[in-house]
Amino acid sequence: MLIIDNLTKTFGSATAVRGVSLNIERGAFVGVIGRSGAGKSTLLRMMNRLTQPTSGRILYGGRDVTALCGADLREWRRSCAMIFQQFNLVGRLDVMTNVLTGRLAHASHLRSLFNIWTEADKGIALTALEQFDMASLAAQRVDQLSGGQQQRVAICRALVQEPDMILADEPIASLDPRNTKAVMDALLRINKHFGITVVCNLHSLDLARTYCDRLVGMAAGQLVFDGSPADLTESVARELYGLEAGDVMEAPDAAVPARGAVAAAA
Repeated sequence: MLIIDNLTKTFGSATAVRGVSLNIERGAFVGVIGRSGAGKSTLLRMMNRLTQPTSGRILYGGRDVTALCGADLREWRRSCAMIFQQFNLVGRLDVMTNVLTGRLAHASHLRSLFNIWTEADKGIALTALEQFDMASLAAQRVDQLSGGQQQRVAICRALVQEPDMILADEPIASLDPRNTKAVMDALLRINKHFGITVVCNLHSLDLARTYCDRLVGMAAGQLVFDGSPADLTESVARELYGLEAGDVMEAPDAAVPARGAVAAAA
């Protein structure tokens, strides 16, 4: 279980996250919802320790994550993989090489320095690509792929880290409806097939209801909702999004099935 205890982050005089406390069970698919500027991205970046909390603690498996440094911190980041809105891939490199960078934490310093990959590493990377119908593009330059394909490469890179948890920060923000569904289906497959905990920042409430087991709502840096998709009523949505509620509750793709059907397919 991941325990977030009274987590706060300030930037100068501005408070991005204020006193957030959460327990996240292993194997959950948690959607973090709220309008832009609510503190969602800062919360995920603190969980991965890309951003240092101002106060509060993060605990996992009896360890204080907020106190980790050096090799222990690198190991935490391996087990708590990040997927970013802008993919964070190297465009001039091929798909396979980008995915293999997820194996750096498993490689010796010398092998990582010279990008020397074992056959086992290559097999793990290829298996991940096959899982998401990307193996045929293994030799393709990443900058020649569509946005949806690039995000699936980023998901494969996270998967080969062999993480306990994946944190996805607005992974579909720049994608069209078809690629949105492909990426969300991929995250759900990771969650259901491999039992990996997924915490995903989402703007669309319809997608959050469709794919997530649990929803956490943030507003002005504070936790204002924590419940099941069924508990997310229109009045709660208006508390989270104000005048934007009508927009974020519109389904971006009429073809997106109900959550139960998606989970069964995964």
